[in-house]
Order: sequence, then C-alpha cells, then structure tokens
Amino acid sequence: MQRRYVVRALGALTAIVMALVVAACGSSSSSSSKSSSTASSSGSSPAAASGPGSGKPPIVMGDKNFDEEYLLGDLYQQALAAKGYKVTLKANIGSSEIIYKALQSGQIQIYPEYTGTLLTAVAGDNNPPTSAQQTYNLANAYVKKHGFVLLNQTPFFDADGLAVTKAYGSAHGLTTVADLKKLGKVSYGAPAENRTRYDGLVGLEKVYGLHNLQFVPLAEGLNYKALDSGQVKVATIFTTDPQLQGGKYTVLTDTKKLFGFQNVAPVVKQSIVKSEGPAFTQTLNKVSALLTLPAIIKMNAAVQLDQQSPAKVAHAFLAANGLS
Repeated sequence: MQRRYVVRALGALTAIVMALVVAACGSSSSSSSKSSSTASSSGSSPAAASGPGSGKPPIVMGDKNFDEEYLLGDLYQQALAAKGYKVTLKANIGSSEIIYKALQSGQIQIYPEYTGTLLTAVAGDNNPPTSAQQTYNLANAYVKKHGFVLLNQTPFFDADGLAVTKAYGSAHGLTTVADLKKLGKVSYGAPAENRTRYDGLVGLEKVYGLHNLQFVPLAEGLNYKALDSGQVKVATIFTTDPQLQGGKYTVLTDTKKLFGFQNVAPVVKQSIVKSEGPAFTQTLNKVSALLTLPAIIKMNAAVQLDQQSPAKVAHAFLAANGLS
C-alpha cells in the first residue's frame, strides 16, 4: 500500500481533527523520521514504571513506509509505553513484503498490518474473500502457521483504490475501474511493488482486462502530485486519504472487489503474547477498537494536510481516550 503527497491544508477539516484529538499534546518521538523511538520518549507518565508492563521483556515494534502506518505505529507503541512496557519503535521499515521478513527474522516482534494485503502480498492468496471477517480469518490462519498471531482488527478498513481527477473522469465518463478499458493507452501511477502485486497491475490485467495501463512507478506520497501535474492519469490511492474529502478526485468503483478488505490488526509473535501478559493484548485491542473510519480519516488529515507529527496526533488521541 502506498501513501500520499501533501497537496494543501484543509483548515476546516483539521479544526475538526483537533476537536477530536484535543489540543494538549505532550512531547513524543516522531515515526515519520527514519529513526527508532523508545518508550521513554513517547510521552508516557512516570506511573507507567509500575504498570503491568513493568519488568516484562523489551519489545521491538515496526511500522511500514507511509503516513497512516507511522500513525498506527505511534498509537500502539505509546499506549503500550503508558502501561509500562519497554517498546522500541522502528519506523519506516518498508512494504509488507519487506516488513514481514523483518518479523520472521526477529528484527521486530510486532507491527500493524492490513489484513487483505497480508493475505495477498504475503500469503500469496489471490482468491478474493467475501467479507472482512473471512479476510481476517484466512490471514490469521496463515500467520499462525509461522508462529505469529493477529490481534483484534480495527472497525475501519483502508482499501487500495484507483482515482482520477474529477475533471479527467468527467471528460471520459469514468466511474468504475472497468471504465478504464474504453480508453487507449493510459498512464497508471503506483508504488513499484504494485507492478507485481495481484491487487495491483497483475490483478487489474487479469480481473479487469486492463492491458492498456502504462505503469509509472511513483515514490511513496507522490500519487496526488502526479495526478495534479498530469504525470499520470490514474493513480493508486487509499480510501482513507484525507485528500479525497475535498471533491477534487474521483475514486473509481471496484465492482469486482479486486482490492478486497483492509482492516488493520497487529501481527505479533505468539511467544511475545504469552511473555508480556494479558494487559499487553488488552491494551492493543483497546486501541484498535477506537479506530473507526471517521477517527482515522481525521487523524490522517492532521498528519498529511496540517503537517503535524504522527507521534503528536497519536498522543492527543490516546489522551482524549484515557490511554496515555
């Protein structure tokens, strides 16, 4: 999955964000920097030293390489740190294919993942599930075979999608992914890994018959800039992108459900779940339960449009919900 370029500030939207997450934020480390952060820098209170995580083995958490993942990493890490767990966060590790290898090799013991991406990009299962729960069950069954487990999934899901500018879509009558077939050669921008992913170029050709797409690899976060400049006519997006709230872009309907279901769930080494005690799982599940679609879109807006650090936004959200 990919992330986006900050195009413009949406003052009204970010005002709503801060109403949600409250203005008072303690100092915390930023996941968007490419360095690791520790529990001591997450804004946790001194009382955490005697919390349920006190004396438990240290944990190394990772997150992937885009803004929403940085936010998720900070949310989970800071909530655990507030309970006394010693958590080092390694931010910006890479795509699902890369970070899952880091999990397997023991470089990290936990990271937040999208269930549909785990199923396709990691497990290699290209049979589209019919529901979010089936996606979760299949993904969980896969990781359990390898010594890991999925904790509870979030209420929100963030699917990949294809978008065009509203002007381009209107001019060519584009409302669904299948409509792209009636065009001639058309430039399609996405992160490099999408060239070989089933829920990327491979599936677009196989499921939709879109052999007219000219793949343009884009660095993370440059999709909206590429659309705006005309570098590409179609780009991969996330359905939780705050840029989509302004009406400037048209998301093409995925009528054949190629992009599937993408709820988030922490992937954790099974032995860690046992060694860290029940409060470890309970804390992570509490955070996940709070992550509704409106909440994640508003926090994404604070990070991507208002230029606030993921760590600061995460801390404010947790504080507002009694988890800091």
